[in-house]
Amino acid sequence: MSVTSDNIVPGSKILVVNIFVGLITHTWFRKYEPKTILSALLPISGIICITSALASPHIQKWSVAVLLSSIVFIATLLGSIVAYRLSFFHPLAKYPGPILCRITKLWGAWIAWNGKPHIYYKQLHDKYGPIVRIGPNELSVIDTNLIHSIFGMPKGPMWDGRRILPSKNFNKQNSLTSVRDLRRHAELRKPWNNAFKPSAIASYEEMLRVHAEQFIQKLSELCQSKSGSIDLAMWINYFTFDFMGDVAFGGVYSLMRDGDKDEALLKMRRGVFLPSVTQNIPWILSSITSLPFIAEDTLAFGRFGIEQAKKRAALVDSLQRKDLCYYLLEDSKIPVLSKLTSSALLAIVAGSDTTAAVLSNIFYYLIRDPRYFKCLQEEIDSFFPKHDAIEMIDVNALTDLPFLNAVINETLRLQPPVPTSLQRAPAFGSGGKALSSDMYIPEGTAVLVSPYIMQRAANHFSPDPDTFWPERWLSAENIKTDQDTHSRDNFIFNSAAFIPFSSGPANCPGKPLAMIELRYLTCLLVRTFDFDFADGYDHRNWEKDLVDRFVMLKGELPVTMKRRKLNMEGS
Repeated sequence: MSVTSDNIVPGSKILVVNIFVGLITHTWFRKYEPKTILSALLPISGIICITSALASPHIQKWSVAVLLSSIVFIATLLGSIVAYRLSFFHPLAKYPGPILCRITKLWGAWIAWNGKPHIYYKQLHDKYGPIVRIGPNELSVIDTNLIHSIFGMPKGPMWDGRRILPSKNFNKQNSLTSVRDLRRHAELRKPWNNAFKPSAIASYEEMLRVHAEQFIQKLSELCQSKSGSIDLAMWINYFTFDFMGDVAFGGVYSLMRDGDKDEALLKMRRGVFLPSVTQNIPWILSSITSLPFIAEDTLAFGRFGIEQAKKRAALVDSLQRKDLCYYLLEDSKIPVLSKLTSSALLAIVAGSDTTAAVLSNIFYYLIRDPRYFKCLQEEIDSFFPKHDAIEMIDVNALTDLPFLNAVINETLRLQPPVPTSLQRAPAFGSGGKALSSDMYIPEGTAVLVSPYIMQRAANHFSPDPDTFWPERWLSAENIKTDQDTHSRDNFIFNSAAFIPFSSGPANCPGKPLAMIELRYLTCLLVRTFDFDFADGYDHRNWEKDLVDRFVMLKGELPVTMKRRKLNMEGS
């Protein structure tokens, strides 16, 4: 391209036009934010074509005109976006946060890719305080005074980026996890509430006893075989998967008997990786899922959920007992397969893997500190005579064991099964939401609440908020204080900050059953076996291996165990 006095002025005009169009495009995008890559690329491509056509009479080559128009337009658009997000004019400008977080959620996606967002965001709150800007239009909040208002809002855009099922099998308005309309959510929630009401849970207790007895028997056989160490976390996962398969799908798994021959657990672990990243940038999901070589693991897990839904649909007329799907199918407005497909993955992940993570963490903490293991063992032995068989233990009576419940709650506090990804946002068309008298967030702003960070904040739980200390859950006058490590002078216990099952209208409907399962399995395992870490295992690796994939995924927990010699004639 030759530059002469004849084209300097037109060239300047072209430059100004591209800059002006870039600024106007940013203004338009702010009002009509693109939801997919395609919806952003189409107008950008059209604008570049138009500006290139305007420039072409003054530039000899069309390719050069396109290149120059593209560079100037895109640089202006991106520069305007970055400048606005960092400026005092942005509605979230007063909230502190790292520059990269304020510029783009791509940084949040990178943090999620590494699997440690719970650690990263906790470091941000330690530095910046209870409200941190973690995205261009997203805040992370751990202020208990705001929790009620936050959880009263619909789910945020994060859920749009979590879809696992193929689009042809997915209807957002029929998915409890994805629907963002509060009225529709309440409709979808009704059968789940019915499925976990006391009378329904009572019918699941027999299933729990059967699977628990099989679990104890299997571990006893492993003890007798003297096969060395076992991966306790894996066997706990087998149990929870089998139990939830019975509760949700009429009994379609038998991992404790056959092992994971179909790699169901592996599919789940791999399948949730991509959604844990794309939930930060939901606009990329449709493009990513169209690339099978990238999304294959996620799509495979989606297909696995569809398979389970089909198996349960085939039992509609033959299954005699009431399981979870029985209650879900009471809503006759939605076709059977569609209803079960939208609920299958929720039941698999939320119903089995979360409980397995908590149980594994319970035994990690108990084995790491034998004092607590012994204390819990003594409480259980004194509550249930040693000659009682498994079937003689009343699962509902376990609520009366204070130290058992303290151990469970302390584990849930330190390692909640959903560490960070509880996001809400103002309803569509609302204009915004007042969270308090001095905090108003505009529509389009998301608010993240992290149980992991809330429950480890020193102003919520003290002393030693990062330390496993079950006694903090006992009444103040009964706290057993080790003067070398804990002081009651600075004792803080804020129950409002304890939200391992979320809160508000979208809280976990399966909490009552999960607590029964946690109490019962912990009781049986502590009562029946003595545990120790396997030789050579560095227990510090356990917490290092925990990764946040919107549910907490765990590594191996190698242990050795011995069956206790109980006095069968009584204490």
